[in-house]
Amino acid sequence: MKFGGTSVADLERIRRVARLVNAEREAGRQVAVVVSAMSGKTNELVAWTDGAGAAAPGLTPSDDEYDVVVASGEQVTAGLLAMTLRNMGVPARSWTGWQIPIIADDAHGRARIDEIDPTKLGAAMDGGEVAVIAGFQGVTRDGRIATLGRGGSDTSAVAIAAALGCGCDIYTDVDGVYTTDPRIESKARKLARISYEEMLEMASLGAKVLQTRSVELAMAYNVPLRVLSSFVEPGEAPGPGEDHLGTIVCDEEEIVEKRIVSGVAYSRDEAKISLFGLPDHPGVSSTIFGALADANVNVDMIVQSKARTADTANMEFTVGKRDAQRAVEIVRSVQPTVGFEDVQVNDDVAKVSVIGVGMRSHTGVAKSMFEALASKGVNIQVISTSEIKISVLIDAAYTELAVRALHAAYGLDQL
Repeated sequence: MKFGGTSVADLERIRRVARLVNAEREAGRQVAVVVSAMSGKTNELVAWTDGAGAAAPGLTPSDDEYDVVVASGEQVTAGLLAMTLRNMGVPARSWTGWQIPIIADDAHGRARIDEIDPTKLGAAMDGGEVAVIAGFQGVTRDGRIATLGRGGSDTSAVAIAAALGCGCDIYTDVDGVYTTDPRIESKARKLARISYEEMLEMASLGAKVLQTRSVELAMAYNVPLRVLSSFVEPGEAPGPGEDHLGTIVCDEEEIVEKRIVSGVAYSRDEAKISLFGLPDHPGVSSTIFGALADANVNVDMIVQSKARTADTANMEFTVGKRDAQRAVEIVRSVQPTVGFEDVQVNDDVAKVSVIGVGMRSHTGVAKSMFEALASKGVNIQVISTSEIKISVLIDAAYTELAVRALHAAYGLDQL
């Protein structure tokens, strides 16, 4: 069972989490619980590290000490939940990443899990204890705390489930995975099942329900995932037309009736970099994107086209908004080598995507998308496709209009 920051935001919500955990235990199940920091706490801790780095001219906080600070939020939550369970008469203890241990690499702030030894954890659970685990953290081979990046508690939970050989329930502030953001489209529908691949695309394309790496892990180790709401009491009866079963994320083969399109995702965290007058010969793209990769700038959509001048090309690609200025600086640094004419950046854009495993076997999906957007006067700047998704870059002002138009165009409000 994994509980996010909003689910453990205060002591009353932690008590509700404890009741949900106890209900699973009373049903005869062994339980491991992974918790995030209380809502807003990680941002506060990150701000403190920024302040410490700015305390002296030219000083920046070292990555390993940054991890020591920001990992403390999850440890507070784990201790509070374990105490609450004990006060209810439930045997429980908290576990930090190094106590299990969760071995991670030394890429502090964005570490990846190398291995988990579940021996001690499993023995405690076999003895009847509820294991309450601080998410988001592991330990390097030389004994330093390493954090897994924002949203890393989801990754912790799936990795621990894989190590224990069990399923994973992700409790959050929504009651499942929806066809799109219900805050934008009131007709959004909750999906009973969604494939790992679809969920991976939705997570990477802007849906905030699950962290991308957690879905990758679940798919790699075939961990059954379920997304549920933590804002219900154990045994609370569903109202008319409601259910609390959440959404199951599973293998595509377990979904009997495959939809052509399962959802519409969007991301406003986009910036478009445009390069003009690139020499049109081998090695140019390698030089540009090699420099960006070396600086750990993640590039998403890429389009290249012929320019009017002979033997030159224009190129557009997208990066996260926070990386936009750095990307421009990196591109300019290779300008003497590459020899392009100009670079421009536009961060007033958004990416809107349609996702569905049914695209593999159906034609006309792109046609429907482009017609729906054209009918609303939405201009497409960049297009990117894969087997199960089509993404377009548009003016940010049209984001909500585009999401609603596409949701209706594929009949997602009819599910």
